[in-house]
Amino acid sequence: MIPRYAGSLSRFTNISPSLRLSNPRLSGAPTLHCASPRNGGLSTLSKRPQRAVPTTLRSSRCKPHRSPILRYVSTKPLPAPTSRLLRLAYRSAAALGIFVMIGGGLVVAFFIYDASTYKDSSLAEDVPVSHLALHPRRGGPKNLPIVEYFVDDDDSPENRAIKHKPKLVILGTGWGSVAMLKQLHDGDYHVTVISPSNHFLFTPMLPSATVGTLELQSLVEPIRKIVRRVHGHFLKAVAENVEFSEKLIECSAMGPKGDKQNFYVPYDKLVVGVGSVTNPHGVKGLEHCHFLKDISDARLIRNAVVRNLENACLPTTSDEERRRLLSFVVCGGGPTGVEFAAELYDMLNEDLSASFPKILRNEISVHVIQSRSHILNTYDEALSEYAEKHFAHDEVDVVVDARVKEVQSDRILFSQKDDAGKVVTKEIPMGFCLWSTGVTQTDFCKRITAALDGQNNKRALETDTHLRLIGAPLGDVYALGDCSTVQNNVSDHIISFLRTTAWEKGQDPEKLHVSYADWRGVAKRVKQRFPQAANHLRRLDKLFEQYDKDKSGTLDFGELRELLMQIDSRLTSLPATAQRAHQQGQYLGRKLNKIAQAAPGMQLNQVDYGDLDEATYKAFEYHHLGSLAYIGNAAIFDINGYGLSGGLLAVYLWRSVYFAQSVSFRTRCLLAMDWSKRALFGRDIMNF
Repeated sequence: MIPRYAGSLSRFTNISPSLRLSNPRLSGAPTLHCASPRNGGLSTLSKRPQRAVPTTLRSSRCKPHRSPILRYVSTKPLPAPTSRLLRLAYRSAAALGIFVMIGGGLVVAFFIYDASTYKDSSLAEDVPVSHLALHPRRGGPKNLPIVEYFVDDDDSPENRAIKHKPKLVILGTGWGSVAMLKQLHDGDYHVTVISPSNHFLFTPMLPSATVGTLELQSLVEPIRKIVRRVHGHFLKAVAENVEFSEKLIECSAMGPKGDKQNFYVPYDKLVVGVGSVTNPHGVKGLEHCHFLKDISDARLIRNAVVRNLENACLPTTSDEERRRLLSFVVCGGGPTGVEFAAELYDMLNEDLSASFPKILRNEISVHVIQSRSHILNTYDEALSEYAEKHFAHDEVDVVVDARVKEVQSDRILFSQKDDAGKVVTKEIPMGFCLWSTGVTQTDFCKRITAALDGQNNKRALETDTHLRLIGAPLGDVYALGDCSTVQNNVSDHIISFLRTTAWEKGQDPEKLHVSYADWRGVAKRVKQRFPQAANHLRRLDKLFEQYDKDKSGTLDFGELRELLMQIDSRLTSLPATAQRAHQQGQYLGRKLNKIAQAAPGMQLNQVDYGDLDEATYKAFEYHHLGSLAYIGNAAIFDINGYGLSGGLLAVYLWRSVYFAQSVSFRTRCLLAMDWSKRALFGRDIMNF
């Protein structure tokens, strides 16, 4: 019997919009369950047999106004699970599709950007140029043109604003000069950079460019881009001399007709960062050697190496001549010489056999001649020994305790002690020689040294701890980088200070006695003026006790002099490295910013003389960050006495350090592409 509610389902479906259907295929027709208060249960209304799974109508009363809910439950079987391999294939295809879409979008965006860089319209406009810029006045000791104004002084409002600012002239485009340019505030100085090179060279990676591991353009950055940040000027010229009394720099450049032209550039502050040249050590025959100081040297070396390989393949080359052509000699076991030998071996070992006859690989020899007992003698001894063992494994011949006597066109003559201690002369046939044995002064620095009193160092220009050139007018001339060295005359300065103090107290300096409290004050003054001496003044009590020989509790003048001279002897010259020049450039840039900031106040108080550098900024303090070297599919690190050496993992760390120190995003991209190109296609063994 069908209950009275089963007449039509439309009565219930029209009652409330909240009815929910779920898969009506579970039964031919829905079954209605109604909760009825009369029977305390469910009343079933159906037009079909009970085999269908019921759908319930949940309601307190089965009445139209109670908004009943219909639910349809499906009897469709669950889908079969998909295999993991198929799911992985689907996800991989989806990821590939997303990657292709993103990559394609980036390519399209790049081409749109590239198209926007081509300009059809002319950007020429009228620019005012000073008459003195086109026709400079003449003067100076040699009556030469004086470049007081430049043709681009009025190119922009920023250039016009700094046209009459203090003239800051920077000689050189090395690490120190570029680091200083990056620190200078825009608008404080009228900056002029003078150098024969219109680019900055990333020198630590220069050995890699000699064999094609890196391309030459990956190591250079146009200097005009860096100078443009401070709206400065660049002159491609050579500094010849300095007239300190008239504040003029004599420069020379090749004119449009190929003739040499000289002129003066005035300055208010001068920064000398001209670098250094390779030290010949009085050895004859260096005209047969190659040097590695500039990007042009790397190009010449690359051409010479490839030329030797090509000549060794000629059918007219004898066996003896082929072995000579394939003998590569490096004179000098420092970082540059060792890294070049490592890069050369890598190229000969990894890429030579793929393009040249295999007999060349069997007859190649690489030699390193070192005058000390170890290569990389400035590194930790364990690291030096590791480098020597690695070279021995790679069959790179390391000759230690040897001094080169002469370089001939086809051989190297050197002296070395035999087992009996007798000095004998030996020779190595060679087809290529690299000379890398330290640095010395340029001709420009030698002329400055001869013109100034107090310049006693024959290898570099001496500066004080504020990087001011000794002998030049105070605060006018600075020197940084390889061309300079910081003077370590602690004792002379402190003795002068004590003499003055003694005379002020009415005492004889020779009879002055310094107590421990006075000694602490002296040590504090030493640390402030000579930061590099701080490590030698850590235990003041022990130093005081050690030099108080009469145990009187005081130091007399003689005892104090002996103590300070001992500190002088322990202080070593700062290393001629890129990181030292970089730190000096940063320091000098910050100090010049401080001086420019304090200049208005000094002018109001009519203070334009005296030790303004010390009044505005602290002395320079060098922090050694460590040394690293590439030794052929391996690298070593010497970081504050802690050594690290290893294989390819250390090589990647070595690359990462130099990658981070690269001067611009452009050079970082080029370095990454060069390393990738070497891995994918190998080095290009060709000359051009």
